[in-house]
Amino acid sequence: MNREKEIYKVTLVGSAVNVALLTFKFIAGVLGHSSAMIADAVHSLSDFVTDIIVLAFVHVSAKPQDESHDYGHGKYETLGTLVIGLAILAAATGIIISGVLKLIDWAGGKQLAAPGWLALVAALVSIIFKEILYRYTVARGKRLDSQALIANAWHHRSDALSSVGAAVGIGGAILLGRRWTVLDPVASVVVGCMLLKVSIDLLRSSIGELTESSLPGDVEKEIIDIITSFPDVCEPHNLRTRRIGHHFAIEAHVRMDGNSTLTAAHDLATAIERSIKQRYGDQTHVTIHMEPTK
Repeated sequence: MNREKEIYKVTLVGSAVNVALLTFKFIAGVLGHSSAMIADAVHSLSDFVTDIIVLAFVHVSAKPQDESHDYGHGKYETLGTLVIGLAILAAATGIIISGVLKLIDWAGGKQLAAPGWLALVAALVSIIFKEILYRYTVARGKRLDSQALIANAWHHRSDALSSVGAAVGIGGAILLGRRWTVLDPVASVVVGCMLLKVSIDLLRSSIGELTESSLPGDVEKEIIDIITSFPDVCEPHNLRTRRIGHHFAIEAHVRMDGNSTLTAAHDLATAIERSIKQRYGDQTHVTIHMEPTK
């Protein structure tokens, strides 16, 4: 199974689980008189929307290079990650605002509604399934080197964390009595802040890639080590690196004997490029510029 189909498979599994959970949560929220569970169901709905985003952007990013995209369409996967980060940011902001408004109502003397057992069961079921889905998706995302899948995995975990907050609030209200219904909004604000950090991390990495940030320092050092492993070259410089989706683009200048023939310089540059591609994949864009030693 190729990379694109594997990503589709993982995402479709997540979509099926999300549809089942959001339906169950909405029913449990309405019948269990739990606003926290209804909010959690909306969060699951946002998970389903991001699944659709992944399917759409990965399909485009898998297209080969053409006349209008000399380096391929890999940036679309990064763009998908950015959209997912924004979706998590919106969900986190909504959860925090909702929780704060409830805390304000409680502080003003308003009695918050006490939820029922069905809402608690829905929260616990959601925690279990979403954590399993997170582990499954993040493992596949790392194996396929898909930033969009990994981002979507974190959205699954964000839903699980949202359900943890709902479970704490609902469980506390049920087991401790009506005056402890304030646990629901308190937990939701804490969870919302956790989701906020996840979204910021995703946005930082995707924006970095879209604005052509360099590869990590350890990767660039490894590239230099590969180049200098060839005895006929020296002084690698002007190294430029970036990500294009799950592929790398690498450019470097090296020096070699100025008396070498053009054929020898070409063969040596080709050997270096081949060695780098063996390390980072055949789709890596590599350009080696030869200069004579001074």
